[in-house]
Amino acid sequence: MSQENETAAGADGKPAASVIRFVHGAEETAQERLLKKQIPAWVVSGAFHVVILVVLILIGKMQPTATQASESIAEALVDKPEEEDKKFDLTNPDKGLDSELANALPVDRIEDQTVDAKVVEDQPVGNDVPDANPTDAAALLGMGAGTDLGVLGTEGSVMAGDKGAGGIGSSGFSGRSGATKEKSLMAGGGNKDSELAVARGLLWLDKKQNKAQGNWTYDGTSRGDTIAATGMGLLPFLAAGQTHVKPRDGKGGKDANKYQKTVEAGLKFIIANQLPNGTFKGSSGMYSHAIAAVALCEAYGMTGDKSLLHLPSRRAIEYIIKAQAANGSWGYSSGTAGDTSIVGWQIQALKSAQMCKEISVPEATLKKAAEFLDRVAKGSLKSQYGYTSNESTTPTLSAVGLLCRYYTGWGPNHPGFQDGVKKYMTAWMPMPNRFDMYYYYYATQVTHFHEGEAWHKDWNPRMRDMLVKMQVDPDKNKDLGGSWDPDGAMIGSHCGRLGTTCLAILTLEVYYRHLPLYKRDTGGLKELERAK
Repeated sequence: MSQENETAAGADGKPAASVIRFVHGAEETAQERLLKKQIPAWVVSGAFHVVILVVLILIGKMQPTATQASESIAEALVDKPEEEDKKFDLTNPDKGLDSELANALPVDRIEDQTVDAKVVEDQPVGNDVPDANPTDAAALLGMGAGTDLGVLGTEGSVMAGDKGAGGIGSSGFSGRSGATKEKSLMAGGGNKDSELAVARGLLWLDKKQNKAQGNWTYDGTSRGDTIAATGMGLLPFLAAGQTHVKPRDGKGGKDANKYQKTVEAGLKFIIANQLPNGTFKGSSGMYSHAIAAVALCEAYGMTGDKSLLHLPSRRAIEYIIKAQAANGSWGYSSGTAGDTSIVGWQIQALKSAQMCKEISVPEATLKKAAEFLDRVAKGSLKSQYGYTSNESTTPTLSAVGLLCRYYTGWGPNHPGFQDGVKKYMTAWMPMPNRFDMYYYYYATQVTHFHEGEAWHKDWNPRMRDMLVKMQVDPDKNKDLGGSWDPDGAMIGSHCGRLGTTCLAILTLEVYYRHLPLYKRDTGGLKELERAK
């Protein structure tokens, strides 16, 4: 609306009265103009908010609850069996109880590498040699007439170890507790039943220790070899992450390092019997010496306890280095030529020393040992091994030879390593009526390092389940429950129930005791599912 003031002239020429004129905008009323100006904005705004409201309602209906969301994320990100979420308590032998095992490492710590080592994929190999008849059982194990040996041990090589409950030692021993252990156990194919068997086995071993002296005693023909028996008795505890060092800052819970006193007493027994030259009183020879050396080096590598373990470990390894024969082997006594079986234990001890990072092992020693292995190896790929020559290859000695090769440079992709697994480890599968823990102990490690279907599909399920089933049930036999009956081979004969049980436990601990030296199958869980 506009307003005008106008002065008009009358008929007589005099000014007329002022007139106010109203000019109408397109003849609209005030109400019409108001509606036309305001309604379009209302319509746009209202429609926009209605659309937003509808979208929000739809999104709300599609969203899961907080619980549903967390479960969906877990299912999407965790490609693993239900059992992987469980933590196993190796100090609890009761079925059905899965309380947390003492952890010495932060739960988010996963070791990326075990130890540096050269992988020799294209190493020149030797000539074929005709097959020959295998030697007898005694020769297989390297036990000559009149020699009482505690033939077992645990392979001090590649061993993974957590840094023990104390959480201090070499990073090469970081697989024996914490998140690394749980991951290795499940990725490697272990389960609740296998860990329960380990827990029961440790409880039985603890009861068999001579608490007054700290030693163990074989119940076979080698009962006088207390050094070998004690070294072997310690190894399953160390593999389970149990050391002589108290957990720091309360790590691992109230049951952390439950067997601390057991391990401490065993180590002190070995150290108290060490002679100035590095060997031990009560030792039958190089077999026994190597087993004790492995135990000392593992404990040292796991804890870093220099005051107690550095000097004894170093002396034991130096004795092995000096005891090597000119042909690269080790015999029953220092400086004498020996066989593949004895060499196997010395290589394990030397490798365990290397894992400590502070004990020197000359490359020349390992090179000479490899030259001996060349001489007892058969085939262009050197995948089969004999006792003192290549004319008597056997599955057991081949497993020993292949493990030595792995520790001295062959990776899992080496053609000789692959061929050996194919020829023996998958052809001579675990069978209750062929219960030979010496063979199973070595073959399990070799196949574990090989990985793939040979391990996940073929070997591990049969080996694991057979040992679990063969363990004496504590509910049926209070005194023997947790142990294994002596095998029908040389281990059972020489080392009895104690030796058989130690090797059986170590075999069930292979998932986390021995982290692979060479990265190959990093997708163990997926491979396990694929192989089923």
